[in-house]
Amino acid sequence: MHIVCVGLATVDLVQRVDRLPGVDSKTEALTAEVAAGGPATNAAITAAALGAQVTLVTAVGAHPLGGLIRADTEAYGVTLVDATPLARTPPPVSAVTVLDATGERTIVSRNAGAAEAPVPPGFAELLAGADMVLVDGHHPQLALGAARSGRPLLLDAGSWRPVFADLLPRADVVACSAAFRPPGGAPVRDALRSDGVRRGAITRGPQPVSWWNGDEHGELTVPAVPAVDTAGAGDAFHGALAVALGRGDDLLPALRYAVGIAGIRVRHTGPRSWLRFLPDGPVHLT
Repeated sequence: MHIVCVGLATVDLVQRVDRLPGVDSKTEALTAEVAAGGPATNAAITAAALGAQVTLVTAVGAHPLGGLIRADTEAYGVTLVDATPLARTPPPVSAVTVLDATGERTIVSRNAGAAEAPVPPGFAELLAGADMVLVDGHHPQLALGAARSGRPLLLDAGSWRPVFADLLPRADVVACSAAFRPPGGAPVRDALRSDGVRRGAITRGPQPVSWWNGDEHGELTVPAVPAVDTAGAGDAFHGALAVALGRGDDLLPALRYAVGIAGIRVRHTGPRSWLRFLPDGPVHLT
């Protein structure tokens, strides 16, 4: 199974603290880690850890910080295709602060900003062999190129971006966060259905996942787990969902699988340590 993830790659500085600093104050970090991040990148690493062949198409560039992204993705079995290999500007950097007592996270990030990433050579051929394409909406030219490929498309809709107006009608499945707000003010599911989205889900952290599949709809209970680190949990969910859909699962079983993987993510601290707790077979949480 080949999954192509298209979107953002960042350098993440992840610090765990016992309290968040106030204005004009300091807090000493309990731990600090540096890793590649971004929705598509974290999803790609998750999918690779679950056994898929994964290619990540993103913008990294020739800045020294880009070497960290390349090394981290390579270490976890992800093939990286850089759409901006000659760019000298640094890749986006995110500061992720995780509160030790609750696992909740605060993120300051530039994301992709106004940077444009052109479609790289061989992009169409790469997509033609994909069982599932995951797009996070960053780097609009790449996102549109992926959406127009005709391959099964999973759209990670974290927050509204103008490019989503063109992506939504082409998506096979749209997975939204609770923060996603399409223009117009209509309820999210109604707005997406009016845009032609026949299958989708809305995640709300530990709250039930709302889903719809054609005219069917419902809620999927999220098993209660002791959460110690929620950073990247949504990205892990999307990576696992891409794997399940790519192997042919129907929407509801695919969502159950993705919820299980996200539940493993939040039970372990740090951006990568949780991967070694992934099972070889289907995930069942009690």
